[in-house]
Amino acid sequence: MRPFTIALAGNPNVGKSSIFNALTHLHQHTGNWPGKTVSNATGRFSWRNADFTLVDLPGTYSLRSGSVEEEIARDYIKSGEADCVVCVADATCLQRNLNLVLQIQELTPRLIVCVNLLDEAEKKKIHVDLKHLSQLLQVPVIGTSARSGRGLTQLKDALYQQAKELHNREAVKDIPIVDSRAQSVIDCEATPTGEAPAPTGGIAASETPAMASPASPEEIASRSQFIYQCCVTAQNEDPHGRDRRLDRLFTSRRTGYPIMLLLLCLIFWLTISGANLPSQWLSDGFHQLEPHLREFLRALSVPATAESLLMDGLYKTLTWVISVMLPPMAIFFPMFTLLEDSGYLPRIAFNLDHCFRRCGAHGKQSLTTCMAFGCNACAVTGCRIIESPRERMIAILTNALIPCNGKFAGLIAILTMFFAGSSGSSLLPALLLTLLILFCFGLTLLLSRLLSKTLLRGLPSSFALELPPYRRPQFGKVILRSVLDRTLFVLGRAVCVAAPAGVLIWILANAGLLPAITSALDPLGRLMGLDGVILTAFLLGFPANEIVIPIMLMIYLSTGVLTDYASLTELHQLLVLHGWNGVTALCFLLFSVTHFPCGTTCLTIYKETKSRKWTAAAIVLPTLTGILLCIAANSLFRLCSFFI
Repeated sequence: MRPFTIALAGNPNVGKSSIFNALTHLHQHTGNWPGKTVSNATGRFSWRNADFTLVDLPGTYSLRSGSVEEEIARDYIKSGEADCVVCVADATCLQRNLNLVLQIQELTPRLIVCVNLLDEAEKKKIHVDLKHLSQLLQVPVIGTSARSGRGLTQLKDALYQQAKELHNREAVKDIPIVDSRAQSVIDCEATPTGEAPAPTGGIAASETPAMASPASPEEIASRSQFIYQCCVTAQNEDPHGRDRRLDRLFTSRRTGYPIMLLLLCLIFWLTISGANLPSQWLSDGFHQLEPHLREFLRALSVPATAESLLMDGLYKTLTWVISVMLPPMAIFFPMFTLLEDSGYLPRIAFNLDHCFRRCGAHGKQSLTTCMAFGCNACAVTGCRIIESPRERMIAILTNALIPCNGKFAGLIAILTMFFAGSSGSSLLPALLLTLLILFCFGLTLLLSRLLSKTLLRGLPSSFALELPPYRRPQFGKVILRSVLDRTLFVLGRAVCVAAPAGVLIWILANAGLLPAITSALDPLGRLMGLDGVILTAFLLGFPANEIVIPIMLMIYLSTGVLTDYASLTELHQLLVLHGWNGVTALCFLLFSVTHFPCGTTCLTIYKETKSRKWTAAAIVLPTLTGILLCIAANSLFRLCSFFI
């Protein structure tokens, strides 16, 4: 039997990704649709000695309007490349999902409806009559709860049955096709695990030809409403009442924004407090490993210069990036994913949508802005969700103004030393960091407005944002997914960029070139309230923001290798000794959150835009903004001190 190709379709937030991941496990890969920036995911699995290929189509509410996602889903289904289409529907709001089911039914002769989230429907006391639904749609219907794995065996059995029937038809071409429809239903509670479902009569629905003429939107809406009324009953008059009550709390103008700020501050506090000890463990572990690696290189008779290049340049840079970058990401990304899994993240986008639309940007930019706190490179990739090329470019160009977790270590250190006093608590730095983030957010809106009125003129587009039901997050899967899909992915890219940078930094430091570079940059640095050493550290920290302060210390102390500091007190004394004051610290903070993106993000921008011009614009725009801000701040403080 040849591999059986399945297209997985459905509305956003119906658990389609959960079904895809549960079926394919780790046998999947992600790319882009040809000529599109919308990502696709393809996976494979085997069942009953048959091989299946699963293509995850973009989530869409309809196949009849002009968004990129809808065009991709419609064109792929119409192409006939898929042997069968599985349309995933949400049991808690089935009527809206039925519109897409009926549209897909017009385009393909083989359709299976997967009614997912039955566990959520049961909690809301919503009952879906799967058997009656199958009879009305005249296609197989499967009931599942993908988060717990319920019903997935029956879904695979139904797919196997479709594959088997298609194989038999292809093997025996002269069997006449009877024009009738199947009435097959599999309820995940009624069908025993491991047994193939038996059709209730007739032949397979896969043999049914597509409808000759498409129904109008009114006809589809009327039919979906009729089917819904026949198949769905709710014991409560308002099964979504709890969600609406929570929405009044989380999305109102009076309470929505304060709750967002409190959550943001809490996440920063947990990240700051929780990352210190693991970072120290990693640093100590790498430090203890270093002598053994040096002995190994000497045993191989590696020259002293090459040993210093590998250990003092490559090794120290890589281990610094890992020890400083990994723990905050391992804390921040799971918390961010928990917000997403619980259904709160779309509420943040809903709250911020008005701000971005007033600036001529797209409301979905609020989501990519939230993603940037974890990693700017991931946020640039996430800009694919914005359909308009103009508004997608605005989101990409302003993305670097939101500090990623790689900048948090330096920001927190400076905030603690120069502005938080000697309280010793991590709460005040978290509050100050939150205020700095609000400043960055305002700057993002301002720059988005400027771009929408100059380089990227145009009218803002509209979009539909679904607010999914509130759910209890799956902590185990969230941690696994955030570690594999985000933390390790970003860390891997950072390591690839940081490795050659470590070699370059060592060469510049040991060839005596750094003094010439710092002297050349010193006039601009002084004008910005900084110095040439700080600007050089930012330039050499292009591969990873985590190494800016170590490079700065290396130049100040003339050590020739990246230099760590024993405590913030020691670092503060060293910086003050080299001329730092409150103005220097403020300008450092301003330039830290506005300078050019890191190497990983720049590489991602080029891959997404396929344009050197726009990649250069993404580098120049925030850097120029940071230079002007620092000059203005430094000039203002000088003017004030002159009058005082």
